[in-house]
Amino acid sequence: MVQVDAPQRTEEEDAVRRDPGPSTWREGIRRAIRGGLRPGPWKRGPVLAALGLLLGLVMLLHASITDRGGLGSLVETFLPWLGLFVPLLLAGALWRRSAAAAVALLLPTTVWLSLFGGLLTDKSHGGGDLTLVSHNVGAANADPAGTARDLAASGADVLALEELAEQAKGTYEKELAKTYPYHAVLGTVGLWSRLPLSDTRPVDIKQDAGPLGDTKPVDEKMGYQRALRTTVTTDHGPLTVYVAHLGSVRVMPRGGFWTESRDRGAQALGEALAADRSERVVLLGDLNGTTDDRALDSITSRLRSVQETAGDGFGFTWPASFPVARIDQIMVRGVAAESSWVLPATGSDHLPVAAGISW
Repeated sequence: MVQVDAPQRTEEEDAVRRDPGPSTWREGIRRAIRGGLRPGPWKRGPVLAALGLLLGLVMLLHASITDRGGLGSLVETFLPWLGLFVPLLLAGALWRRSAAAAVALLLPTTVWLSLFGGLLTDKSHGGGDLTLVSHNVGAANADPAGTARDLAASGADVLALEELAEQAKGTYEKELAKTYPYHAVLGTVGLWSRLPLSDTRPVDIKQDAGPLGDTKPVDEKMGYQRALRTTVTTDHGPLTVYVAHLGSVRVMPRGGFWTESRDRGAQALGEALAADRSERVVLLGDLNGTTDDRALDSITSRLRSVQETAGDGFGFTWPASFPVARIDQIMVRGVAAESSWVLPATGSDHLPVAAGISW
């Protein structure tokens, strides 16, 4: 057997091992300090956490946001799109490994789902006794004849048109005459129907407000009348139908989100609906506002949106090239919404909307 002797350490070597020296000690202290100062997952990303909470509060308390300069209406018009900030903030939270930011995002996620989660499912039942279509055909529509043919082919029993240009009215009347034997046009709005119409009259939505408007004669105001009321005779009894095109909204460099004309018209239309004692009422039109917009409260408190009760998705209608908001509405009272959908684009900058209703 061969014995191998292990090398013997000297006393100096043992001393070096026991005492690593001042530089090693200092490095260890630095590491300890750095470890103590490094924030944990609950302390990382305070800005992201704050933004997540702010986003949730904006969606939760949107009705409390001031409407000065139209800010409240602007936020409510694009309220569903605020949900896009949740995945962006979540990506930031994961990158920063921030548990606080991730937990803070539970608030906007919960609020968004409570507001719009119901729109993510298909609530349509199909069928219906009557098919309704509404379309802002666009005053600048370069192909009114093609638009009329597309709408006639939609299968609508009752068809409402808004923003009818004077030079295009004859085209729509000619192209729709075969499919719809009954129609009524007042100013820039009209209704075409397979069923008889009666008691058609204008609805004053205060387009001309103030002393200047009071001085204008009725025939002059009629030229740009933007709302009407009529009665459709059905096998189930009379159906009161309103067609309306509320005033436009504008983003003004100094005035903010200008909604004065739209808001005034919405209030007047709401008052007309409140005074109407008809059992069954339908509103078709371009309201230049979403059902989340507080400016339409006088309308949405009396009628139900068919898209919210019987649609699939958000049903955005404007602009037609890349829809971001549903400002074209079909709303009902006293009848059941069976389905709601958006039709393909025409020559207009709006998409047509359709619904099936039943008694």
